[in-house]
Amino acid sequence: MSTLEIRDLHVSVETKEGPKPILRGVDLTIRSGETHAIMGPNGSGKSTLASALAGHPKYTVTGGTVTLDGEDVLAMSVDERARAGVFLAMQYPVEVPGVSVANFLRTAKTAIAGEAPSLRAWGKEVRSAMENLRIDPAFAERSVNEGFSGGEKKRHEILQLELFKPRFAILDETDSGLDVDALRIVSEGVNRAKDATDVGVLLITHYTRILRYIKPDFVHVFVDGKIAEEGGPELAERLEEEGYDRYVGTGATMA
Repeated sequence: MSTLEIRDLHVSVETKEGPKPILRGVDLTIRSGETHAIMGPNGSGKSTLASALAGHPKYTVTGGTVTLDGEDVLAMSVDERARAGVFLAMQYPVEVPGVSVANFLRTAKTAIAGEAPSLRAWGKEVRSAMENLRIDPAFAERSVNEGFSGGEKKRHEILQLELFKPRFAILDETDSGLDVDALRIVSEGVNRAKDATDVGVLLITHYTRILRYIKPDFVHVFVDGKIAEEGGPELAERLEEEGYDRYVGTGATMA
């Protein structure tokens, strides 16, 4: 059992006008096997939380703590966080021209595990995971995300999740831009990863449609850089019916 604990987290981003506060005191605890859905209106700080946890240099932590089984995550470099078991599926996966998917996956797995996986066993595992995610085997020889559709990019993110087996997975709007079929395939991949490794999931989304496939244990409503309300799956159902108007007043303006 592992625990990712966020306490009183404050984060700002540098703008032309100077530092701008985004997160204003976030408290959240995620344990192995739990799925936490972070919901909220545009600009409420959801993606900032994901980026800050992953160590994006654009964001500055100005207060609070993040620990993984008692270890200080904020003191770790980005690659140290990955090796410790923190995984981010990006909202906008980047293209990496000249680096094949096959080379990227094996290099990343080697960096995380500390040793290269057996070629035969690794090849079999990759082919099986790609088949489950309806990824054409020819993609293994293409440059990472180059020329991929939005759905293909998101499926490649979940392919990494299944292969790298992190302790905690942060899924930043993985459902955005997906049609019904791609949403189902991606969700099935997340559920397989949970069943196989008991990974803790932090699922960031605007909409409840992905929660029909990935069932949350806890739902947290983000407004103005902090959690405004918490509950179980029933809270997501209420948000589907009522929206976020009751939380927002003049509207959230965070990034």
